[in-house]
Amino acid sequence: MNEVLTLAVTTGEPAGVGPELCAALIDRTWPVRLVLVGDRDLIETRLRAAAAPRVLPDYVAGGEAIAGAIEILHVPLRAPATAGRLDAANGPYVLDTLDCAIAGCLSGEFAGMITAPVHKGVICDAGIPFTGHTEYLAEHTGTPRVVMMLAGGGLRVALATTHLPLRAVANALTPELLEETIRILDRDLRLRFGLAAPRILVAGLNPHAGESGHMGHEEIEVIVPVLERLRGEGFRLIGPLPADTLFVPHTLAQGDAVLAMYHDQGLPVLKHASFGGGVNVTLGLPIVRTSVDHGTALDLAGTGTADAGSLITAIELAIGMARAAKGCD
Repeated sequence: MNEVLTLAVTTGEPAGVGPELCAALIDRTWPVRLVLVGDRDLIETRLRAAAAPRVLPDYVAGGEAIAGAIEILHVPLRAPATAGRLDAANGPYVLDTLDCAIAGCLSGEFAGMITAPVHKGVICDAGIPFTGHTEYLAEHTGTPRVVMMLAGGGLRVALATTHLPLRAVANALTPELLEETIRILDRDLRLRFGLAAPRILVAGLNPHAGESGHMGHEEIEVIVPVLERLRGEGFRLIGPLPADTLFVPHTLAQGDAVLAMYHDQGLPVLKHASFGGGVNVTLGLPIVRTSVDHGTALDLAGTGTADAGSLITAIELAIGMARAAKGCD
């Protein structure tokens, strides 16, 4: 199949760097059609500020998908936006862009979506409870369990738990959660990354993976029983491994992905390895979704100096995932 895919790019917090990162997309040759979801005037103002003035065509649903085309799906701001200055009045606007992209993905109009960074605090300041893209996408696609994975620097690191205080992690790490996480990770490595028999390196929770119970019992009581049960079903699982020795070349070469037990166990290593080019992937969704691995960078907004490396890599990864899911060449 040589189908030209259409992917949506939500432009994120209007006061942040998201809209202007789109300037870097214009100078590249893409094998897909990209649809920028956001306010037309905002996007074009930021393009001019980044010395990339250009009037982009409007996206027309059902129109021909031409490789290399970059179009705008106009979603109007709720209030004027100024680079670097957050305004809670535009909190609903950010969610409007996400809703458009999600609806297009669910209908098959878009083969996937890529998200520029949003500012959780300003959305909450608008009176809208919002904990992040991942949770919002799960709710609005009816997905009971999703898994956060970051890819970059030659690594794929998924998380069993995400944004929790460290003291809450051990209680959250139940056999049910761990099993569901591994099943989702294994399935999407097959479906979205084309790995026929993925190998997953599983970190322990405690130092030295608990050292036979002397430094914690979660490995003995939770992690090992789940791994043994799933190995009996044919899952290729290695661990639990001490996190301080898991991330060495010899061990990493034995796996296709790492499953860390909590946020700061695995992501600092990946972000060091990816040098700002990491990609956030939401696994378990019925749609393809990738994102940058950085925030809104308000201090850089409007200057034209923001690094678009993570956004570019996120689009490239989304293209590969969408093609794998559709069986495209």
